Amino acid sequence: MPATPAGIGVPWAALPRLKPLPTADGKEHIWIDPSPEERQAMDQLWQHLPDSFKTENRDLLLRAYMLASYAHRNAQRDSGEPYITHPIAVSEILTELRMDPEALAAGLLHDVAEDTEFGVDYIRIQFSPTIAKLVDGVTKLKKIQEKKSKSDVPVSNQKAESLRKMMLASIEDLRVLIIKLADRLHNMRTLGGQKEHKRRRIARETLDYYAPLANRLGIWRIKSELEDLSFRYLNPASYKEIKNAIQQKEGDRDKLVIKTKMELERALAEAGIQAQIDGRPKHIYSIFRKMERKGVGFEQIYDVHGFRIIVETVAQCYAVLGVVHTMWHPIPGEFDDYIANPKDNMYRSLHTAVRIKKDGRPVEIQIRTQEMHDMAELGVAAHWQYKEQARHSEDVQKKIGYLRKLMSEPLSMSDSDEFVDGMKTDVFSDRVLVFTPNADIIDLPAGSTPIDFAYAIHTELGHRCRGANVNGKLVPLDYKLHNGDQISIISAKRGGPSRDWLNPDLEFVATQRARSKIRAWLRKQNRDENILRGRQALEKELQRLSADMSFETVSKLFRYEELEDFLAAIGYGDINSQHIATKVLEYERREQERLAPYDHFSFHTGQNAADADATFDGLRVQGV
Repeated sequence: MPATPAGIGVPWAALPRLKPLPTADGKEHIWIDPSPEERQAMDQLWQHLPDSFKTENRDLLLRAYMLASYAHRNAQRDSGEPYITHPIAVSEILTELRMDPEALAAGLLHDVAEDTEFGVDYIRIQFSPTIAKLVDGVTKLKKIQEKKSKSDVPVSNQKAESLRKMMLASIEDLRVLIIKLADRLHNMRTLGGQKEHKRRRIARETLDYYAPLANRLGIWRIKSELEDLSFRYLNPASYKEIKNAIQQKEGDRDKLVIKTKMELERALAEAGIQAQIDGRPKHIYSIFRKMERKGVGFEQIYDVHGFRIIVETVAQCYAVLGVVHTMWHPIPGEFDDYIANPKDNMYRSLHTAVRIKKDGRPVEIQIRTQEMHDMAELGVAAHWQYKEQARHSEDVQKKIGYLRKLMSEPLSMSDSDEFVDGMKTDVFSDRVLVFTPNADIIDLPAGSTPIDFAYAIHTELGHRCRGANVNGKLVPLDYKLHNGDQISIISAKRGGPSRDWLNPDLEFVATQRARSKIRAWLRKQNRDENILRGRQALEKELQRLSADMSFETVSKLFRYEELEDFLAAIGYGDINSQHIATKVLEYERREQERLAPYDHFSFHTGQNAADADATFDGLRVQGV
């Protein structure tokens, strides 16, 4: 199939030539009859694809669309539109973020695995493991959000914990988060048809979770729109007031923009600097936050009138700053150098605010390079644009590496004052987030195993654990769990834990809870058997250490009054060979230190004391 140039709709006649997709039962092939709404939505998506989009990538998107259309064939949105228009819109948002073909395909398929008969395995076989993993990741994020909504945890703690879990569950591939943000953005754009209480709940959730998440990923474009849409439903009076104030000044603003832009272009041309100058879009929520934070009115917010200047090099950024400060009066305290000192989300720009000489109006100006602009607008999403274009690869990889590291650290206060209430300070990389078959979330230390997971669910499940399925595959009990794993425990009807589970060399358990539960169970078992096993283990360890000590002496080192209690403790695993070795070797060291002052004495014993000779520092002393 020949490539379709950008700006042209879907080649509908080419659908029969695509590799066929089987139905879920494998008995037939999928075929679709798109509605007018579908065709219009897909044509719009197609027109956003860049000319560089290869033929095989276009075919991939068409196959993903066909599956999504068929899978959602009987579903409608609350607005009455065919449900398929939603995933198409999500994929279109991803094209605006310049995401790669796999992410666009996953955007089309993001609701298929959860809502239809086509599961993740089907997507893996018919498309690719990567696309299946992206779809699965988005599904898990949705389940996290649903669990959060049902939780009784106070909202301040809930906010911090939910974003933390969203990050953890998808940190292996940040595209999962980007797809989820595109999904939420389209839902917010179409929120008007919902009842008021639902609109407010979704808007609150968006402002508390998703806008800070977009900010953390540096995707300013999505962050700003999510904030404005949320603010519109949460505080309609203030939203309308600020919007009206902006509209009232629209005519004056347009004149100011044209006049100021011409002055800037002329001054920069005289300085030999080629630049792109744009009037910055105004975001209502950011204006509101600034008014609240500074305790000032609408007229005092500098970035109500703003410009963005894009140049080629960093040196030109500072040269432009000099030109601007020469033309107009800088406002004290309103200059920020985010090039020398980037924000945590890798945002880089020069910010300054000046007053226009004639009328004294404040104007905010941002100065940046094109790459800085891409990172500011697209954030982490810019990585996949550059990856596709095979340029800036080393520099961008460093940025992505930094962002991945950033994702593993607690949020800073600048991300969202509301959001960080209750935020835990532990390092995320020391934890793994896994799921039960019912999508409940279990938070465990890194290095945890299915046994740790079983004990975290219920003590009895841990005792009877005999195996585990992780993501549908059988794994050994010492398997180390990863973020996003879904675990199903295979249990016996009766029985208990193995003593080997406490052996640190075998690494069967990592949590203190599991160890304590195992030991408690073993304590309750046959005492005589534990005493015998403890006696054998102690004898073996003393032989290994070549330690000439009685069992009673060793038991006293552990402060046991009764020898049998000590042996039983060894038998059920409360005391292991490492503990014994540490105590015995420490005891022998202390004994050597105690006897060291007498090492230079030599005693020769005869048949009786009178016959004994003693030697002291070379002097021979005969017995008396």
